[in-house]
Amino acid sequence: MILPQNFEQKIGFTQLRELLDSLCLSALGRQFVAKMSFLTKHDQLEKLLLQTDEFRQLLNSGAEFPGSHYHDVNQHLVRANLPGSYLEVAAFYAIKMSLRTIREALTFFTRAEEDLYPTLRLLGIGVQVDRNLLAALDKVVDDEGLVRDDASPLLRQIRQELISRQVQLRKQIAGILRHARQEGWVPEGSEPTIRGGRLVLPVIAEHKRRVKGLIHDESATGQTVYIEPEAVFELNNDIKDLDNAYHRELVRILTQLTAQLRPHIPDLRKAYQYLGLLDFIRAKAQLARRLEASLPVLHPRPMMRWQQVRHPLLYLTFLGHAKDDPREVVPLDIELTPEQRILLISGPNAGGKSVSMKTVGLVQYMLQCGLLIPAGETSEAGMFDDIFLDIGDEQSLENDLSTYSSHLLSMKQFVTLAGKRSLVLIDEFGTGTEPSLGGAIAEAVLEQLNRARAFGVITTHYTNLKNYAERTPGIVNGAMRYDPDQLQPLYRLEIGKPGSSFAIEIARKIGLPRQLVERATQLVGKDKIRYDRLLEGLEKEKTELEQRTAEAAKAERRMKKAAQEYQDLKKYLDDTTLEVLRDAKAKAKLLLKDANQQIEATIQEIRIGQAEKERTKEARGKLETFVREKLHIEPPKPRATREMADPNTLKPGDKVALLGQEGHGEIMSVKGKTAEVSFGGLKTIVKVSQLEKLTRSEIREREKTAARKAPAQHATLDITGRMAGFNTTLDLRGERAEDALNRIMAYVDDAVMLGVPEIKILHGRGNGILRQIARDYLHRTRAVASVADEHADRGGDGVTIAVLK
Repeated sequence: MILPQNFEQKIGFTQLRELLDSLCLSALGRQFVAKMSFLTKHDQLEKLLLQTDEFRQLLNSGAEFPGSHYHDVNQHLVRANLPGSYLEVAAFYAIKMSLRTIREALTFFTRAEEDLYPTLRLLGIGVQVDRNLLAALDKVVDDEGLVRDDASPLLRQIRQELISRQVQLRKQIAGILRHARQEGWVPEGSEPTIRGGRLVLPVIAEHKRRVKGLIHDESATGQTVYIEPEAVFELNNDIKDLDNAYHRELVRILTQLTAQLRPHIPDLRKAYQYLGLLDFIRAKAQLARRLEASLPVLHPRPMMRWQQVRHPLLYLTFLGHAKDDPREVVPLDIELTPEQRILLISGPNAGGKSVSMKTVGLVQYMLQCGLLIPAGETSEAGMFDDIFLDIGDEQSLENDLSTYSSHLLSMKQFVTLAGKRSLVLIDEFGTGTEPSLGGAIAEAVLEQLNRARAFGVITTHYTNLKNYAERTPGIVNGAMRYDPDQLQPLYRLEIGKPGSSFAIEIARKIGLPRQLVERATQLVGKDKIRYDRLLEGLEKEKTELEQRTAEAAKAERRMKKAAQEYQDLKKYLDDTTLEVLRDAKAKAKLLLKDANQQIEATIQEIRIGQAEKERTKEARGKLETFVREKLHIEPPKPRATREMADPNTLKPGDKVALLGQEGHGEIMSVKGKTAEVSFGGLKTIVKVSQLEKLTRSEIREREKTAARKAPAQHATLDITGRMAGFNTTLDLRGERAEDALNRIMAYVDDAVMLGVPEIKILHGRGNGILRQIARDYLHRTRAVASVADEHADRGGDGVTIAVLK
C-alpha cells in the first residue's frame, strides 16, 4: 500500500517517470512506462532489475545493438485483421523495418556468449519473425519506403510504359513552350507544371486564345492561365490511364500482401510486445547510466544498507548545470535493520534533513518499480509492502482541515496500518501546534510505530523525541552535520547521535541584538543551552578530527605516489641502461667488423702493390678516412632545455607551443592541469606539462622560420598544423572496399596521434559493405572505446561514430 494517493508527485517520482518516457524510442515502450508500478514480489522484482542491469552492461560495452525503427504498428495490425482490407505502403514499410529490428535483436542475444544477458535472452523465447513474410515485404517495399518497380511483372511493364509516355510528353510540351516563348505568350522563366494530374503550360491571360487547348486553372491574380495544349491531349490521356492501371495493380499487390500477413498477426502481436519491452528496458538502462546507478544485493525482507546513495533528481539537476553550478550532491550512507528500524534525523534548518528523508523514499520506490538505484555497488536493499509518506502542507478549506489536522489524519492512518513490512516517512514530526503538546503526541505516535516494528525515517527538531530515541531500542538518532564556525550546512548524515538546531548560535552570528539572544538563553534554561553547547563542541571536535584524518590520508597518498614514482623511475633507468648497453655493444661489434675488413683490405692492397710508395700512401689515406668518419665520437652537444609551463602563471591570451613542435597557439582557458589551446583555429585540450610559454621574440622567430619553410610545408607539416587541418568526419561514399579500408586505417591512426576524442565515418546505407568494413576495423582497433550509429536525425546507421580512448 502506498499513501498518500499523490505519493509519486510528492516524492518526485513523477519527474523520473517523465524522463523515462522521453528516453523511450516508441509508443510501445512508453506504454510500459505508464504501467510501471510498485512491486512487492521478490522474484518478479529481481528479474526486472537483472534485465535492466544486463542492458546497462550491454550499452556500456559499446556492442552494436539495433537502436532504430521501433515502430508501433498495432493500429495497422487491427486494420489488416479485417478480411478484404489492405495496408498502405507506409504501413508495410514500418512493419518491415520494425520486424527487421526484432529479428536483429533476437539474433544479437542468440549469438552472444551464454553467460552474457541470460534474462534478456529469455525474453525472446516464443517470439517468431517469419523469414518468408519478411522476404515478401522486402520484395514489395524497399528500405526507403518506396514500392519496388519489380514488385510484379505487370507493375514493371506499366512503370516502363509510363516513363516512356512521360518522356514523349516532356519533349512535345518543351517544343510548344519554346515556340510560345519566342512569341512572348508565356511569362519570363516559366516552366510546365501540373494541374489536375495533367501537364500544362502557364500562358499570359491576354494570349490564351493563341494556344489551342483546354484551360485547367488560372493564377490568383488572373494574369496567368494554365492550358493543356491540344497536341498533348492523347499523351496526357495515356499517362492518366497508365496511372490508374498502376494504382489498380498496386492495390492488388498490397491486398495480396495483406492477406499473406493476416495469418501471422497473433505472432506479430507477441513480437511487438517484445519490441516494446526491449524499448522500455533500454530506457531504464539509459536512465541508470545517467544516474550512474547500480544493482544492489536484493533481499526479500525489509532492510536497507545503502552506501553512497544520492538523490536522483538532485544529481541530475547538478549534472545538467555543472558549468554554472559547481556544487555536487553529497552522498549518504543509510542503514536500517531489524535492530535499528527507525532513523530519527535532527539538525538545523536547511541542513538536508528533508532531502535525506526524500532520498530514502524516492530511491526505495524506484527500486521496487524495477529501476536501478544511484548507490554504491556494494549496497544491499530489502523490500517493503507499504510506504507511508507525510510531508508538506495538506490543509484543505473545503474539508475544514488545518495543516496540523491533516498531519494528525496521516498519523492515524500510519499507526492503524503500519506493520513490520512498512516504511514510514515523516517530515518535521510533531510541528504545527503548541510545541510541548505536539512533542508529546509525536512521542506517543513514535512509540506505537516502534511497537508495530515498522521501519521509518523521521525528521524533527524536538528534544523529547531525540531523548526517546536515545533510550529506546529499535530507534536510532541521526544528525545532519553543520559547521558552527562558518554557519554552513555540510549535508552529511551521521547516524548514532542527535543533531542540534544551533538556533541560539545562528541568532548570535547573524547579529540579532545581544539582549534578545541573552534573554532567549535565559528562557530556554541552562540545561538546554548546556546540551546544545555540548553538541556544538562535539561537532567542532568531529570536524577537526576529520580534517586531520583527511590531511594524514593525503600525506600518505603523496608518500605512496612518490615511492611508486621512484620505483617506476628506477625500473625505467635499469631497463634503459640494459637497452643502451646492448645497443652500444651491437654497434661496437659491427664497427669492429668493418674496421677489421678495412685493415685487411689495406694490407692486401699494400702487398699487391709490393710496398710502392704511392700505393701505400693511398691505402693509408683510405684507412685514415675510415677512422675519421667511422670511429670518431662527437662530444655530446648541450641540449636546449626549456621549462614546462606553470598552470598558475598561464592565462587566456598567452602564446604557447607544444614541447618539441615548431607551431604555436593561443591559450583560451586553463582548468587545473589542462588548458584549452587554439592552434590555427582548431581548439583542443592539452596537458599543461606538454606546453612551453613563448616570449615575443620567440614568436617572431618561429613565424620567420615558418615563412622560410612555407614552400615545403606540405612535406614537413608538424603536428600543430595537422591538428588545425584535421577533419573529424571521413566521407567514404562511392569508395571501393579496398580503398575505403586503407583510408579508414590512415584516418584512425591520425586521429589517435592527434588525440581527437571522437570521429565520424560517413559511409551511407547502400548494401552495407562499407559500413561492415568500417565497423569490423573499428572493433578490432584497441584505441577505439566504442562504436555506435549517429542519431536518426543526423544520418542514423548511414554514419558510424567512434569514441577514442
